[in-house]
Amino acid sequence: MYKGKKVIVVLPAYNAAPTLEKTYKEIPLNLVDEVILCDDASRDNTVALAREIGIQHIISHESNKGYGGNQKSLYNKALELGGDIIIMLHPDYQYTPKLIPAMVNIIGDNLYPVVLGSRILGKGALLGGMPTYKYIANRLLTLSQNLLVNYKLSEYHTGYRAFSKEVLLGINFNENSDDFVFDNEMLSQIIYHKYEIAEVTCPTKYFEEASSINFSRSVKYGLGVLRVSLSHLLQRWGLAKFNMYKKPE
Repeated sequence: MYKGKKVIVVLPAYNAAPTLEKTYKEIPLNLVDEVILCDDASRDNTVALAREIGIQHIISHESNKGYGGNQKSLYNKALELGGDIIIMLHPDYQYTPKLIPAMVNIIGDNLYPVVLGSRILGKGALLGGMPTYKYIANRLLTLSQNLLVNYKLSEYHTGYRAFSKEVLLGINFNENSDDFVFDNEMLSQIIYHKYEIAEVTCPTKYFEEASSINFSRSVKYGLGVLRVSLSHLLQRWGLAKFNMYKKPE
């Protein structure tokens, strides 16, 4: 608990066995009340390992639902368990769990309802091993997104995020894609509904076991990001209406 608020960490997992235990051991369990792992039909022993190391709540998808589909299961479960502060942490150890207390403090003290762990703030992205083409694409996409959605973030593509319960209840995330563009759709919804976003500097780690998408999937993702930003612009200008921007019923 943090000031009477229940803290839940959610782990979207796919073939995460090589790094899961290392990630889990760094989660500050003196602060975090519950940990939920959703396994998206992994081909390794992610689920068995999650049970072995003591993760309390495990969701197993019988078939692969995609990165966005994984997060939907996690956020719905976190809300069902009464989470007040929900942190999404990748179990591939690319993002450090040691930032969880800072993210919890920001939301728990009502400074901001959303916190992103940014790999771009500072100069650590390339030094941490981010491929050059991904860094350039990140910068170009972020520039275009800031212009189209009328906001200012250092990056929209981090997978390290924390939300207040009110934000998850206030956006229609279940309408979003089941693919990687889900993350961008969430941020578009958050900005459209005028929730403020904080960013904290996050060390970058790229290594063999860390999850990543290949070049062709990266291109598909980039096109999806531009589609989301253009949809946001049309919605904001009243030129079109999209279901994803409706308030949940």
